[in-house]
Amino acid sequence: MSSPDPQVRAARNISTRPAGRGPVVAVTGAASGVGDLLTRRLAASDEIKQVIAIDERRGEVSEAQWHILDVRDPAIAEKLRGADVVVHLAVDLDLESDAAARTAYNVRGAQTVLTAAAAAGVRRVVLCTSAMVYGALPDNDIPLSEDAELRATAEATGVGDMLEIERLGRRAPRAHPGLQVTVVRPAVLVGGTDTALTRYFESPRLLVVAGSRPTWQFCHVEDLVSALEYAALEKVDGEFAVGCDGWLEQEEVEELSGIRRMELPSAVALGAAARLHRIGLTPSPAGDLAYTMHPWVVSVGRLHDAGWRPTWTNEEVLAALLEEVQGRHTVVGRRLGRKDATAAGAAGATVALLGTAALVRQMRKRRGM
Repeated sequence: MSSPDPQVRAARNISTRPAGRGPVVAVTGAASGVGDLLTRRLAASDEIKQVIAIDERRGEVSEAQWHILDVRDPAIAEKLRGADVVVHLAVDLDLESDAAARTAYNVRGAQTVLTAAAAAGVRRVVLCTSAMVYGALPDNDIPLSEDAELRATAEATGVGDMLEIERLGRRAPRAHPGLQVTVVRPAVLVGGTDTALTRYFESPRLLVVAGSRPTWQFCHVEDLVSALEYAALEKVDGEFAVGCDGWLEQEEVEELSGIRRMELPSAVALGAAARLHRIGLTPSPAGDLAYTMHPWVVSVGRLHDAGWRPTWTNEEVLAALLEEVQGRHTVVGRRLGRKDATAAGAAGATVALLGTAALVRQMRKRRGM
């Protein structure tokens, strides 16, 4: 399914009408990605009085009041003064980032924003994490209740950061009476995103671990932005998930995508993924595989109760994802050039999973090992 560029669509909706009488909303990470889309949406809304945009560079939404600084800078407290709600989206989820540096940025950033918001008299902070915090486990209910225990571990990309951000969010109201925290947990996010889960669909074959039961629930970035707007307007609070209604079984994904599976024993798949990550050949740790093995579908009941509905279906988001990744080639999370991708595709399922011994030798040769 083709859809107009969300940024173009949002820009068309921005008018010169007077500011609304609603809340003043600050958005961190406002110059790019989800933050940019949300800033555009809020700037176009009659229900928002003013948008304060915070990032390390200036974005393109001229209607917002811009402040250029790092969210880890305590000076952010002064920039938040006068805001009613802060939506914190300055989070590094880049697969290629150094893991330790990424965690330091994400955790320190969330901690600083929460503390600064309380000091500035902000009444609500909205944190955006991921439904991955519930964990992907074979005994998960389908769907999981939004109140389900968070059973994820830090073994998958970024999940440890999200769990720590949520821990900080739970502590903040106790440390700062009067501050409320809302947590938004999107399913597999699609739309200008690059994650281990979107790269799964760039592979020549869809890896299926023998004996597992994968289920897929997507969230288009447009639906996430509309859910974040609901949270900013305080139409919904607490901790809630956002995504398409229902889910797709692995067989449905394969039929819709036209990509055939490669099925391997768990020990082979997990062992190979761990070794390839350990030697630096792939950015994705073995823990990412769990989210392609076991269910982690979530209910979106709280948003439904608030009157929100997704505008995308799982089938439509999958089609959009496949269109977006067309021409990209990935094996076990590692992007390949066209020549390598052709060789991997021709070599078959096992070679695709292992990344090929030739690729490993090539990497060692480059390093002079």
